[in-house]
Amino acid sequence: MTKAQGRHSIWTLLAFSGTSLPLAALGLAIAVHLPRYFASHLGVSLAVVGAAFALVRMIDIPLDPALGLVMDRTRTRFGRYRLWTVIGAPILMIALYMLFMAPEGVGQGYIMVWLLVMYLGTSILSLSHSAWAANLATDYGERARIFGIMAAVGVVGAVMVLIIPIFLDRAGATDAEGVRAMGWFLIAMTPFAVALVVWRTPEVLDARSFADRYRASDFIGLFKHGNVWRIMGADLALSLGPGWMSALYLFYSKSKLGFTTTQSNLLLVLYILAGIAGAPLIGLLARRISKHRALGVITTAYTLVLASLLVLPTGSFALAAVIMFLSGFLAAGFTVTTRAITADIGDEVRLHGGKEQIGLLYALTSMTSKIAGAFSIFLTYSVLHAIGFDPKESAVNTAEAIRGLELAFLVGPIVFVGLGGACFFGYKLSAERHAEIRAELDARDAAYDEAAVIQALTTEPAHAAIRPN
Repeated sequence: MTKAQGRHSIWTLLAFSGTSLPLAALGLAIAVHLPRYFASHLGVSLAVVGAAFALVRMIDIPLDPALGLVMDRTRTRFGRYRLWTVIGAPILMIALYMLFMAPEGVGQGYIMVWLLVMYLGTSILSLSHSAWAANLATDYGERARIFGIMAAVGVVGAVMVLIIPIFLDRAGATDAEGVRAMGWFLIAMTPFAVALVVWRTPEVLDARSFADRYRASDFIGLFKHGNVWRIMGADLALSLGPGWMSALYLFYSKSKLGFTTTQSNLLLVLYILAGIAGAPLIGLLARRISKHRALGVITTAYTLVLASLLVLPTGSFALAAVIMFLSGFLAAGFTVTTRAITADIGDEVRLHGGKEQIGLLYALTSMTSKIAGAFSIFLTYSVLHAIGFDPKESAVNTAEAIRGLELAFLVGPIVFVGLGGACFFGYKLSAERHAEIRAELDARDAAYDEAAVIQALTTEPAHAAIRPN
């Protein structure tokens, strides 16, 4: 194991970002294709699908803080986050098979059980990956760089999985066959990506703390920090807005804009591809003007771009492509900025509390993302059900139902993304303040190491080797 470095090579970071490939691809498949697949092809009603996703997310919410706490306390020769990465992969793969290859006629119970298993696997992988990234570097700017590269690699994974139904549609396959092919691709990608991360990425030394024992008060104490509330609120809003849109995207694109399945997926590919440029460039912007200011810029621009869809003519593929590219470019920065800000807040928390709680902190933001995921599908599908929108492929919906679909698609994301940016009004953890925090932490860690060496010299025989922590 090695100490956190100031700057890692691009090849190390690309290898480390491997976990982002299946996670981002799966996130897209869940948000856009899987709920619709259950409703349109397996015969499960909209209300049942929405309720299943919401209930599972609510049941799953306490899992992340528990996992984060356990990860922060893990000590093995194999590493802390490396071990959890290996554990999460097979759990996810089993659940993927059971969901994407589900037979017709499955009920709500079947969907809920395997969604729970799938979310357990994704929680383990995403939490260990984010916490590992926060510990790979302690520099304010380098963290923005790391999370920017992770987001860009995730975009590649999302595009790869999205291309599958496009090619299969051209080959004459059904939408259902395209979704099942996505599942097989995700199952095959997961072990490859995880093996690359475990093989090529150095594990970091445990951060020093004044006490190794964790109590319930440590968890409660996180909520005494105002910046913890800021990042949780921002993450909730910035997950709910795009998640809301994703749940309705195929319905909106086909029923309101008049595009075919292939055209809809091509636009979505463009949206995702824009993130390859957007994630690192917004990471660079965050290093130049600070992360929270960069977040304010991109959330404002995102809401304005979305609002332009209200005047988009039906069937105008070229204009839709421009809007999708711009919105995808900006949306890629949400994760880059919030995850990097979370790492900085983790340093602030450790300075005040004396304990490493970065895994638990990422668990809290993951928890808010899960709440957003639950309510985005539940609320949007409930609205569609209430206005009488028919999701079946051959259905002909009324003008009122399509107008309701349009409003549901746009109003929620515009409001929530705007709120996400507003959460950082008055935020004071700038690059300069973070540098001061890191200097204090480094000095304290050095004193801790010196005390440990002195204790070892006074308690062990003179001929004994001093083992590193």
